[in-house]
Amino acid sequence: LSQVGGLSRTLRLGLRFRLRLRLSPRELGLELHFSSRPPRTMKSALALALALAAPAGALVGPQRRARTTGLRMAADPANVDCLVVGSGVSGSCTAFHLAKNEGVENLLLTEVNEVVGGNVISKENDEGFVWEEGPNSFQPTPGIMQTVHELGITNDLVLADATLPRFVYWQGEGAGNKLANLHALPTNLPGDLLTFQLLTWPGRIRAGLGAAGLIAPAPTDREESVREFVTRHLGAETFERIIDPFVSGVYAGDPDELSMRAALRKIHRLEGLGDFGPGLVSGAVNRFKEIADEKATNPPKPEWPTYKGGQLGSFRKGLQTLPNAVEKFLGPDRVRTGWALESVRKEKSGIYAAVFKTKAGESKTVRAKSVVLTVPTRVAKNVATDVIPAASRLEEVYSPPVASVTMAYKKEWFKDLPNAKEGRPLNGFGHLLPRKMGIRSLGTIWSSSLFPGRAPEGYELLLTYIGGARDRGIKDMSVEDIVKQVDEDNHKILLKEGAPEGTMLGCKVWQYAIPQYRKGHLDILADIEESEKDAPGFFMGGNYRTGVAFGDCVQYGINEAAKVAEFLKEGAEAGGVAVSMSASA
Repeated sequence: LSQVGGLSRTLRLGLRFRLRLRLSPRELGLELHFSSRPPRTMKSALALALALAAPAGALVGPQRRARTTGLRMAADPANVDCLVVGSGVSGSCTAFHLAKNEGVENLLLTEVNEVVGGNVISKENDEGFVWEEGPNSFQPTPGIMQTVHELGITNDLVLADATLPRFVYWQGEGAGNKLANLHALPTNLPGDLLTFQLLTWPGRIRAGLGAAGLIAPAPTDREESVREFVTRHLGAETFERIIDPFVSGVYAGDPDELSMRAALRKIHRLEGLGDFGPGLVSGAVNRFKEIADEKATNPPKPEWPTYKGGQLGSFRKGLQTLPNAVEKFLGPDRVRTGWALESVRKEKSGIYAAVFKTKAGESKTVRAKSVVLTVPTRVAKNVATDVIPAASRLEEVYSPPVASVTMAYKKEWFKDLPNAKEGRPLNGFGHLLPRKMGIRSLGTIWSSSLFPGRAPEGYELLLTYIGGARDRGIKDMSVEDIVKQVDEDNHKILLKEGAPEGTMLGCKVWQYAIPQYRKGHLDILADIEESEKDAPGFFMGGNYRTGVAFGDCVQYGINEAAKVAEFLKEGAEAGGVAVSMSASA
């Protein structure tokens, strides 16, 4: 016992003894890593604009050995060391890393739906189609690769060809003529700049001057929006044609409402980071140096899956593979589906009591030393305020309606498109749609081009998102009208004149989709963090707090598991109130 860290309190319950072995968690280490390889030169303003559009990687946690107690402890659902509410990416990864790497065996993961995954919904049918109704892919990060390896699902991992182009639809207003009006964003800089005609020469010059640091100072009397920041740095044209469709595709958001320092905080930090003025180029140069140093200090383990910059990832049967694997790892004793959280309170003993309504209509109470709440804001604000009064401010976090629509079309129905090859009319990541082009859809993922096995022979599969903060009326439309609108948009951009209507495979209308990091969002989070100090052992998280990307949510699970384990360790060392912690000895 002395070699593995010690024995926690031994509790005598009648004639039964319950044991728990504890291992001290390592210090948490952090590494920042861009999932896309930085351009070799940042001399061009356009290169900087594209760097803005490329999603950055997530925080990378420590590379720690799995630490287990040597005993497989089945959780008593009524009494646990940690209760994780919500089995989306954040909750599933928290529960997994608690059990796998932090020695916290006695836990319970709950989910309100009938299956795990939260908003991650992957589907397939007998015809051979595989599609997503929530998130569609991820930018690989070391945190994701660590989790994939430790879950044993490396063979299910699929990575898209990093050389596939990403397109922006734009017609007229000085832009060059491109096949189907689809402009491929440059991948080889600066060489591709000579043929990149989405920006006019005046637009490129304006962006170049701003990127070099010839900009107006940031406002001091207000929080700067995404539109204000990008326009101040790179000009209105770069914003309108590149960043606006990016914001629509990532947040389904309104760039006049989104806070730059909250929604795109890594880019916001570049201003002032450099040694040669406030330009983004100077800041990016120093940031790349930081990344290189951090990567050298904490390299990924050789056994983890590898990836190239610019790739997107998924799994053969979709993203729900990951939470499904977590459920399998934890086993039925430690996972409950169809449990809706109704309330949480803190008892005088310091234990948290959570009340659930099960799918059978029964009321269940779970007593836990710690709680990790990874539910949507609309739920958290209702159930957490008794413990975290500032959670009431989550009422201010807006999540707009968004519909995800999956359509199938025969290959011969597509018009001539850029980068097409024999038998592959679609050969790219997909296309984004600037709001100024007047097309209602936000953007379309070319699913069958990205990942293998998404469509049977002779078909292509498209996943389109529509709605968002600037199109709230989507929530009042019927599924039939939404599908009709998406089909019309697809025909206008991708399909031949007279091509038949596509086949709708799935249409999921999310009444509350991506939380918007609007101006004032960081103040809300600061109030919650301050309120949490009065409730040790209660951890609030999810994509409204840690970032909306898949990788952000995975990394949250890694980091939060370490925090929970440290809290439980400190409580055990202090001799705090204990609950049933393991199977009988």
